[in-house]
Amino acid sequence: MPTTDKNILNKAYLVSAAFVVIALLVVAQIVNIQFVEGEDYRARAEQRIFRNDTIPAVRGNLYDANGQLLATSISKYDIRFDALSASAKDFNENVAPLAEALGQEFDKSKSYYLKKLQKARTNRNRYLLIAKNLNYGEYKRIRDFPLFEKGPYRGGLIVEKRVVREHPLGKMAERIVGYDRNGSAPVGLEGAFAPYLRGSDGVRLEQKISKKQWKPISSAAEVDPKDGYDVYTTIDVNMQDVAHHALLEQLEYFEADHGTAVVMEVATGEIKALSNLGRGSSGKYYEKRNYAVWESHEPGSTFKLMSVIAALEDKVVDTSTVFDTKKGKISYYGRNVRDSKYGGYGKISVAKAFEVSSNTALVQMIHDNYKSRPEDYVDRLYSMNLNKKLDLPIKGEGIPMIPHPDDASWSGLSLPWMGFGYGVQLTPLQTLTFYNAVANNGVMVKPRMIREVKSKDKLIERFDREIINPAICSQSTIDKVKVMMENVVKRGTADNLYSENFSMAGKTGTCQTEYWKSAGNYIASFAGYFPADQPKYSCIVVIHKPNITKGYYGNIVAGPVFKKIAQKIYANNPIIDEVELPKSIPTKIQESQKTYFAQAQSTSNQLPDLRGMEAMDAMAIVENLGAKVVVKGKGKVASQSLKPGTRIASTDKVTLTLL
Repeated sequence: MPTTDKNILNKAYLVSAAFVVIALLVVAQIVNIQFVEGEDYRARAEQRIFRNDTIPAVRGNLYDANGQLLATSISKYDIRFDALSASAKDFNENVAPLAEALGQEFDKSKSYYLKKLQKARTNRNRYLLIAKNLNYGEYKRIRDFPLFEKGPYRGGLIVEKRVVREHPLGKMAERIVGYDRNGSAPVGLEGAFAPYLRGSDGVRLEQKISKKQWKPISSAAEVDPKDGYDVYTTIDVNMQDVAHHALLEQLEYFEADHGTAVVMEVATGEIKALSNLGRGSSGKYYEKRNYAVWESHEPGSTFKLMSVIAALEDKVVDTSTVFDTKKGKISYYGRNVRDSKYGGYGKISVAKAFEVSSNTALVQMIHDNYKSRPEDYVDRLYSMNLNKKLDLPIKGEGIPMIPHPDDASWSGLSLPWMGFGYGVQLTPLQTLTFYNAVANNGVMVKPRMIREVKSKDKLIERFDREIINPAICSQSTIDKVKVMMENVVKRGTADNLYSENFSMAGKTGTCQTEYWKSAGNYIASFAGYFPADQPKYSCIVVIHKPNITKGYYGNIVAGPVFKKIAQKIYANNPIIDEVELPKSIPTKIQESQKTYFAQAQSTSNQLPDLRGMEAMDAMAIVENLGAKVVVKGKGKVASQSLKPGTRIASTDKVTLTLL
C-alpha cells in the first residue's frame, strides 16, 4: 500500500476514534444527567417554575374595654385573569356577559372590557389585572360573574388577598395603639401584645407564568394560616376622647412643646386613657411619642408628696410640725431655694406647707431631719418602689433615678434638692402609680393595659390586677396626706380648681427644665384622684414648656386639664351611685349635685337651666350636648344665651355669663 494511502487511512481511524470518544462522552453525560444529577437539575428547573409563598395570618383585633375597635385587619383583594385557562368554547360563550358585568361593577362600558379580555386571549396574557383593593363584598360579587364562577382552572379567575391594618380612632391614641411592623421596633399596644395578635402564617404553592408574575395553584402541601387572637385592652374610648381633647386644647392655648394625660382606675390599675401630644414643625399637635411611659424628668413639686410621706412614716415630723419659711428664701452651699410667694409664708405647719407648696419649709423638713443620715430618707423612698421600673408590656419605659448617698455623684445639694423634686427623675406614669397607691389606701398596683385574650368568643387568657407593693406606708400616714391633698384643691395652690359640687384631691407641680441651657423653660403638672372621699380614678397631666407669657404654674396650665377630664368622666359614668354624700354637706348642695348629675347624664338634646352652676360643670353639660360654649366673666353662671328647654344642635353656640 502506498505511503500516502496509508496516512489517509490512519487519519480516518483517528477521526473515527474521536467521534466514538465524543459519542461515548455524550452518552455518559446523558446518563449522568438522567440518573446521577437528574434529581438536582429537575429540582432547579422546578424552582424556576414553582415556589412556596407565605400566606399571612389574619392579625387579631384590638378592642377597648367596652368592645370598641382600636385596631383591626381589613382584607383587600386584587382580581386577575388567566386568559388561557378557559376553553375556546367557554371563553367565547361567556366573554360578552363577563364584560357587561364588569362594566356595570366598575362603571365602564361593556365594549371596554370586551376588547380588554379578547386582547388578553390573543396575546396569551395569563395575568391580566382586572381590579385592585377590593373589599370582601366586591370580591364576592365578582367571583360569581360569568366565566369567573367556573373558578381558577376553567374560568381563569386569579384572586390575590392582602391584609391591611386599620385604626378606627385615626390619629387619636395613635401612639398608645401603636404598630408591629417588620424591621421596626414594636410600639404601643400593637407591639406589646403582638405574640397574641400575630397568629401564624400559612404556605401555598405558586407557579411562574411570566417574568415577575406568579399565580397561586392548589397543592396538597398547602398550609392554612392560623389567625391571631383578639386582645381586649383596658382603654376606654370615651375617656380617651375626653383626655385627648382636653389636653389638645390646653397645649394649643399655651403653645406648649408637648404633654401627656393619663387616667387610671384606682382599685385595679387599669389604664383607661393615655394621651400623648407633641408639636410638629407645622405647629400642629399629634401623637409624637409615648411621653407618659418613656420620658423621665424632674417632677418638681409633685414629688413633695413622696417627701412628706417619708418624713411622716419615719416620724421625724407630724402634720403640725412648724417651719419658718425664712421670708421665702433659704440657701444651701451657695444655692438659693425660693418660694413662689415673695416674702414667704412666715411660720407654717407641714400640712400648710404642703397645701401652699412651700419650697423653703419642705426642704428644711428633709434637710434638717436627714442631713446626718441621708440614706434613711433615700432608703424610705426605695421601700416605696420609687427606684424601680414598672415593668410594663409596652417597650421603652424610662428609668427612674433616685440618687443614693453611696453614688459617686452625690453632693451636699442632693438631699435638699430631692426634698422638693429636683435631682430625681420619674416618668409621668411612675408618678401616677404612686399617687394611685395613696388613693388606694397604700396598695400600689401595677398599671395594666390588657384585660383578656380571646379566640372569637372563647377565652384564652384573663389578666387580673398585679400588686407591686401591698403597703407603701402606714394607713395613718395615708389618712393624713389624703386630707392634705384634698386641702390643696380646697384652699391651697389648686383652689382655682375647687368646686363644691365635685371633690378632687391632688398636688400641683411647677419646675424648671433645661435650666442649664436657658431660663424660662418649665414643666407644669397636676397629679391626683377623684372623687376625693372615695377615689375611683387617678389622673396625671404633665405639660412641657408652655409659653410663659401665658402662664407656667401647674394649677394654671395642667390643673384645668385634670379638672375637665375628671368632670366629664364623672358626668358620663355612674360614679354617683357608688358615692354616699357626707351628712355634713348642706341640703342645698346635695340638691345641686342631684340636679347637675341628672342634667349631665341626660340623653335629651334640650338645654337645661344652667344658672347658679359652676362654670366647669355648665361647660361640661353644654359640650356633652355637642354645642360650642363661650364663657364670659368669672364665678357661677348668671345667664345663658339660649333659654332652658331649647333643642341643641352641633352648630349651636351657647354663651354663659358668669358673676
